[in-house]
Amino acid sequence: MIKKALAVLAGALFLLAAPVHAGSWQDNLSLGGFNNVHLYTPDTDSPVGAGKALLIVLHGCTQSINAYKTANLEVAAEEYGMVVAVPDAMNKAGFSCWSYWQGSKSRSAGDYNNLIDLANELSDDGARGIDPNQVYIAGLSSGASFANTTACLAPDVFAGVGVSAGPSVGTSSIGVCEQANVESRCRNLGGAYRSAFDTQVASIAHGDADTTVDTCYNRQNAEGMAGLYGVSELPGSTVISQDGGTAEEFLWQDGRVSMLWLNGLDHSWSGGQGASGNYIGGASINYARYLGEFFSQNNARVNRNLAPSVTGLTLAANGDAIQVSGQAADQDGTVTAITIVIEGLAGGGDTLTTTVDGGGAFQANSGGLADDLYTVAVTAEDNDGGESDPAIDTVRVGPAPPPSAPVLSDIAVSVDGQCATVSGQVVDRNQDLASVTVTFASGAVTADLDGVHYSARACDLPGGTNNASVEALDQGGLADNDQITFQIDAGQVATLDQHISAGRLDYTNYANCYLEYGTDTFKLTEQASGDQCQWQDDDASCTGPIQACAGGGDGGDPQPGCQQESAYNYYHKTAGRAYSTGNYLTPDYFAQGSDQPMAGSTWGNTTLHSSDGGATWQVGTCP
Repeated sequence: MIKKALAVLAGALFLLAAPVHAGSWQDNLSLGGFNNVHLYTPDTDSPVGAGKALLIVLHGCTQSINAYKTANLEVAAEEYGMVVAVPDAMNKAGFSCWSYWQGSKSRSAGDYNNLIDLANELSDDGARGIDPNQVYIAGLSSGASFANTTACLAPDVFAGVGVSAGPSVGTSSIGVCEQANVESRCRNLGGAYRSAFDTQVASIAHGDADTTVDTCYNRQNAEGMAGLYGVSELPGSTVISQDGGTAEEFLWQDGRVSMLWLNGLDHSWSGGQGASGNYIGGASINYARYLGEFFSQNNARVNRNLAPSVTGLTLAANGDAIQVSGQAADQDGTVTAITIVIEGLAGGGDTLTTTVDGGGAFQANSGGLADDLYTVAVTAEDNDGGESDPAIDTVRVGPAPPPSAPVLSDIAVSVDGQCATVSGQVVDRNQDLASVTVTFASGAVTADLDGVHYSARACDLPGGTNNASVEALDQGGLADNDQITFQIDAGQVATLDQHISAGRLDYTNYANCYLEYGTDTFKLTEQASGDQCQWQDDDASCTGPIQACAGGGDGGDPQPGCQQESAYNYYHKTAGRAYSTGNYLTPDYFAQGSDQPMAGSTWGNTTLHSSDGGATWQVGTCP
């Protein structure tokens, strides 16, 4: 806890890593062995665990993954902090189905292997912030059966599974009920990983108006998974009314298994009110929302300890000492220790530890300190080892120095889509800071201040090279300025005809574009060409006319100058310049983009540099 507070006081960035393309879809990505994956990344985090959850959704027979763009998955993703991935099966059978009834069923076979790779690739990518203990898989029809089989093969990877109108594992008939011992088949598929079934959960659902897949599979699947988990069904049922529809819910012990009858729904993925598309229904509840709630409430793999909090921090100079007081609380336990780290701008300071009284109040006094401006960081620890975010403020010991301008430092930028967040540190020795303003291409933004840290965010920024300038102004009119350069990828995803209609392409290069993409969507980015611009795909095989830049400029220099940042590894990670592997206590840190190892674990101080606007970071100083 002391190290954490010291790191904060060292002036490193205190900025949460921005999610990758937050709050938006990315289409037709190549991930985990799949050529086409639609990916939605929400702005929010999961209500439990650390970071975001991941829900992989598998389509049904004859169903395009595009149908899930209108299935209200975004609502569930934002509400429960779930990254949603919708892959297009690589090894289809029958009517473009997931081939659940044929082929080898093993972790290394076909799309089973691809799904495991997809889950691991996404959860291992530190920039996405996915909690590996909250990885789930679900599907409709053939996708449901394939999802169930994959969850049986890899219970260590998938903490939960959602089966919607899916034939049982190992069956091949859909219109007529085929009896199957789901418990035995799933256990055998688990092999050496079967111990992970002890903490896996399952939701089984079926539309009560489904005439395509026999509804007998609903209870057969639920009872089979319950037998595998060793839990008994609870008496009675509950009617859920939400999203414009209803469903009847049956539960098993400890929330390990649920079974839903989706009222009024035919053979479709249940998207709730407003959902539409091929085999997407709006008659019942939003099943993805249900899964988000069910998984977050019943996942046995996440640490559910709520961190304590520190509020009401009050600092006062008492002669040559600092008096620190405030409140600390823990919702699901007790606060066992308070750590206070005091550090002056010229060095020096003190470290104090204390406890709270029966009402949660704490108070401590430092030893004698030299005249200076001091930053104080207070953290609380609970009985389960949970630690609060530090509460930070400043206080002066002794008289104020002559007027001086604020000092800006540690500027950094985090980019997601066409949005950017600029952050850094500002210290005003006179404690009369009036404002910090960040000016983007889209206009000026007043920064949010948290102790000595500032941050400001802007969206709808033009593609190419961008500059942001920062001004810190005190009440006497004294100011300091800083700036940073970064790249914005303003790529546009659309079909060929839509690109032409928007003016990004014309018919001059139509044949090349059509032969490569047909009627699928694909991405174009705007590139500088002299004092004008040209839209092109990633390998410049499909290009548009040279014309005025969409951003109204000349396209800019695609390679900004080198930027260099020195900070603790933890704060490189929170600023998006690095990522970590391993657990919280023994992480390994790597530079984002180059994957170069960074020495010193969490509190190692590393210098990183980037020559491409922050897309790739390397260890060391600028060349």
